[in-house]
Amino acid sequence: MSDTGVTVKKSQDFSEWYVQVVLKAELADYAPVKGCMIIREDAYAVWEKIQEIVNQKIKATGHKNVYFPMFIPESFLKKEAEHFEGFTPEVAWITQGGDSPLDERLAVRPTSETIMYATFNKWIRSWRDLPLKINQWCNIVRWETKATKLFLRTREFLWQEGHTAHATAEEAEAEVIYALNEYRDVMENYLAIPVVVGTKSDSEKFAGALYTTALESIMPDGKALQMGTSHNLGQHFAKVFDVKFIGEDKQDHFVWQTSWGITTRLIGAMIMVHGDDRGLIMPPKVAPTQVVIVPIPFKGLEAEAIAAKTKEIAEKLKTHGVSVLLDDRNEYTPGWKFHQWELKGIPIRIELGPRDLKQGQVVMVRRDTGQKTPVNETDILSTVDKLLVEIQDSMFIKAKAFLQDKTTAVQSYEEFKKVLEEKGGFIKAAWCGSADCEAKVKDETGATIRIRPFQKEEPTTNCIVCAKKANETVYFARSY
Repeated sequence: MSDTGVTVKKSQDFSEWYVQVVLKAELADYAPVKGCMIIREDAYAVWEKIQEIVNQKIKATGHKNVYFPMFIPESFLKKEAEHFEGFTPEVAWITQGGDSPLDERLAVRPTSETIMYATFNKWIRSWRDLPLKINQWCNIVRWETKATKLFLRTREFLWQEGHTAHATAEEAEAEVIYALNEYRDVMENYLAIPVVVGTKSDSEKFAGALYTTALESIMPDGKALQMGTSHNLGQHFAKVFDVKFIGEDKQDHFVWQTSWGITTRLIGAMIMVHGDDRGLIMPPKVAPTQVVIVPIPFKGLEAEAIAAKTKEIAEKLKTHGVSVLLDDRNEYTPGWKFHQWELKGIPIRIELGPRDLKQGQVVMVRRDTGQKTPVNETDILSTVDKLLVEIQDSMFIKAKAFLQDKTTAVQSYEEFKKVLEEKGGFIKAAWCGSADCEAKVKDETGATIRIRPFQKEEPTTNCIVCAKKANETVYFARSY
């Protein structure tokens, strides 16, 4: 298995381990264009699961899917100066169409606020047109100059971006929290990844936003990963693009806006948080295949009987609503198959050999723990249901315990630096609110404020940087 299995331990060389799992589990491949990736079948199936979950949630609350062009006129981006400045270093520009130079440069969509809101100007006329709640599933291009990493940082990636317009500030604020809570549900209850939520500091917020809320988690190497964001845009873009409505009071008002998004980096987080030295471990709720059946045949009549029985079990599971794969390939040994499906992270493996056939049972193997259990044939469906729930819950509990272990409160800047180097993770520290102190920490350590938590914690010390009175306790970390 040296050529197909994972050859490094997760604890010894995390970066190499991650790349090997992604490539050998056939989740992605490198594209011919530097910094871009090819998303392969199983990873895309996980993305489709995420799409299904999010679509069901947002459509139930009146959001509708749309599609806008990926080309954005430069003049649109320039209309909002802060927004334009924030994205300029990452924008890919088109200057020529065919053989003809363009009259105006076109940006390849780094995000869609500007092109959407220029259109909102036409769509919104009165209070009856509000709230406007649309969503887009699309690709995004940000010309990263940093080192790229499959799923986590690539020049093109897939995402979902919700955009809403409201009559009041209160409605917009409620929408921001709504999106944040739905994302948290996706991450914790489906991907089994615990997150912390709160607001970003002004230096870390989305360019042009009134404020940004975010969901962050810690990866096994101690770095934070931003899992999703929900922005309150206030009336900034509305004033730039003149998005007004006539209220019930017959007066003109600017709308209040939000935008929110998640990306395919969620798949990278899933790989990092749950994988082990044998490869990937898929959370059952998003696993493209939840159960794989591996017959262990002998020659002759027993082989035929085993083949018939495994097909019967597969059909029953499929009818029961379980995603199942029967691996009845003859060219590979059962042991080889075990390794392959462990690498790909299928939650449950069912084995059926001659002895099991005689005893009217199968053997079920959990991918997360490796536990093997003989199961009576009559109990297969109920046991699979039970195990899928147990595996999902167990994966979240394990990840939650890791997150808690990787969260450390410190009392001084010296302790901050020591924890950052030796342990990593979230570092809870007192902060005075000064951008200068925040910048000093970033310049000296590479750590940034990841979250100002909603659940406020009273500072137990003065600001760890300047020793002045602290306003709040914030979460610092190095990040992807």
